Amino acid sequence: MSDDRERRSMQKVIFLVDMNAFFISCEMTRNDSLVGMPAAVAGDPKKRSGIILAANYEARSCGVKTTMVLHEALKLCPKIILVPPDHHFYGQKSKEVMDLLAKYTPILEQNSIDEAWLDMTGCEGLFGKPLEAAKRIMDEIKDKLGLWCSIGIAENKFLAKMAAEMKKPLGITELWEHDIRTKLWPLPVKDMYGIGAKTAEKLNRMGILTIGELARFDINLIAKAFGKSGNEIYLHANGIDNSPAIARLADDMKSIGRSTTLPEDISDIEKAMIVLMELADDIGITARRHGKKGRTLHITLKYSDFQVVTRQTIIPATCTTKEIYQAGRRLLEQNWNRLHPVRLIGISLSGFREDCASNQMSLFDQMEDNVKNDKNELIDKAMDKIRNKHGSEIITFAALVKK
Repeated sequence: MSDDRERRSMQKVIFLVDMNAFFISCEMTRNDSLVGMPAAVAGDPKKRSGIILAANYEARSCGVKTTMVLHEALKLCPKIILVPPDHHFYGQKSKEVMDLLAKYTPILEQNSIDEAWLDMTGCEGLFGKPLEAAKRIMDEIKDKLGLWCSIGIAENKFLAKMAAEMKKPLGITELWEHDIRTKLWPLPVKDMYGIGAKTAEKLNRMGILTIGELARFDINLIAKAFGKSGNEIYLHANGIDNSPAIARLADDMKSIGRSTTLPEDISDIEKAMIVLMELADDIGITARRHGKKGRTLHITLKYSDFQVVTRQTIIPATCTTKEIYQAGRRLLEQNWNRLHPVRLIGISLSGFREDCASNQMSLFDQMEDNVKNDKNELIDKAMDKIRNKHGSEIITFAALVKK
């Protein structure tokens, strides 16, 4: 009997806390007029163009979905209230959520701006059984931050992620090993975390329609069809995931990246540069917030035929939007091909450690670059302060306004 209790006490307990309709929920915390009304954060509400980035549940009940083109959303829900995105504000709200979650366990792995895994193993004595602890977390986020979340509870990260998706909004779902056959296996493979539309289509062509069918399929055929990732999706279908939740601190940050899938494929480099500037601005804000200066700049271009190209360059250590954008622009100009329309643009800054420095520059070059960087950094920090106080839309770069 005591051995059985010991085994139960050793069982891993992992939570996945997933914020519900995060961007628009953040907006609702500072604008009461959105509460109870169909509303969404959208690309460019003034021009009625772009895509839906997040819709609240009133808008979703009309059929509005994330990534839907704006004019389609307006047909489904003519009375929808559209709000321009304020990524800096969402980053601040995300930090508030993560700071609150960190009070429950030091082992917190942020998966994205609006979700995180928590290793709650051994926390029963502090916060009660898993369901009680999850209810406590959900209530605290709702009462203190005015935000909603769903929580998945399981013995590993994959199952916790799947559980969190099963009941939204304000849902708490347990998905233990003994629940796999009844709760996980009946789901279509397209609903499985880590499986995209293309992989789901390929699995369907192989006669695999549900997660249960994937779990019982021949592993050798899966590995042959999908290579290295085949083994992982097969194990996940069987509820197996040995990856630990890893606490990621600001000091552990290896890179800061942003990318966007464009509403339509583009061949015009001028349009691409505007997108690149917006992404570079977001990276600069994040880098300054975390006190990071990077020396390696990457860009990623995904073409309409899904071919992906990545390029990188070494630059003097910087966190300024101007320097990040200019380096990205040079790479873009060197690798642009107007005969190959682009559907995704990405940019990232890395090389934060001292040993990543390029020591090729002369002392005078370094001094000149430092003066330029300091001036640009002062301008950026002044802009950051204004945005913090009045919102990210209040001030931006002239090139973005013109376009």
